[in-house]
Amino acid sequence: MKLTTSRLVLDALRPSDAETLFSYRADPEVARFQGWRPATLHEAQEFIGAQVAVEPNTPDSWFQRAIRLRDGDALIGDLGLYFPADPDGSVEFGISLARPYQGQGYASEALRAVLAWSFGELGRQRVHASVDPRNHPSMSLLRALGMRQEAYYAKAFQLHGEWVDDVIFAILAREWHSTDA
Repeated sequence: MKLTTSRLVLDALRPSDAETLFSYRADPEVARFQGWRPATLHEAQEFIGAQVAVEPNTPDSWFQRAIRLRDGDALIGDLGLYFPADPDGSVEFGISLARPYQGQGYASEALRAVLAWSFGELGRQRVHASVDPRNHPSMSLLRALGMRQEAYYAKAFQLHGEWVDDVIFAILAREWHSTDA
């Protein structure tokens, strides 16, 4: 899967991306709300290597895509899609951007392309995201995409040694297709 927007390309992570991936994923500010934070460069390399075998829509798997600037091909983040064991189940996504690229509309642009692909080419009926409610920029982003809050779970799981709340946002295909997105 390769998606292109006006400013971005979403494609496969490459072995040459390992240092950049490690750099922003290990950044405490970026990793604060993320479930995966590589401890070493080698762990980032292994992660990229494991993604080579994953195809989109593979049941019970995370499918990771690089987010690159269309002009210059620089890796600025990554986006993961989880495909449940039930092929008709909801697709979940998560996104990470390096700090210098946050707040510039790149996450919205990437996610709009992924939502269009999920509802279009994949024919999925529902896409959702799980977010820590302290992550105000992500909460705003999900609302701006037309997603609605479906659930709020208090102290739902441990993340980086602390119990955290979890908010679920979702959007249905019919809701997505009725927007100007």
